[in-house]
Amino acid sequence: MFRKLPPLGGDARQVAEVVNQMMDGKTNNTGTVTLRASQTTTTLTDQRIGVNSVILFMPTTANAAGALSSLYVSARGAQTATLTHASNTQTDKTFDYCVIG
Repeated sequence: MFRKLPPLGGDARQVAEVVNQMMDGKTNNTGTVTLRASQTTTTLTDQRIGVNSVILFMPTTANAAGALSSLYVSARGAQTATLTHASNTQTDKTFDYCVIG
């Protein structure tokens, strides 16, 4: 999944490792989701999502690229977001996503 430091901090090596990973762009806020076929909503569950999170999508298949124009986040809550999209029978509308905030 993703790496976090202990609530009271870590030792110098742990902190350096996490900071160095962040400097290399590894911010532990990404995932993958596939839109449900023949449905107009898909629930995205991720413990990093909150009511004020921004969720960005990158299509990773041709069918996902075609679905991008109709995809939007219609609701956000604690650890969940509702994705609204067009309904069709394609089963490979797969996106990588990033959660910010």
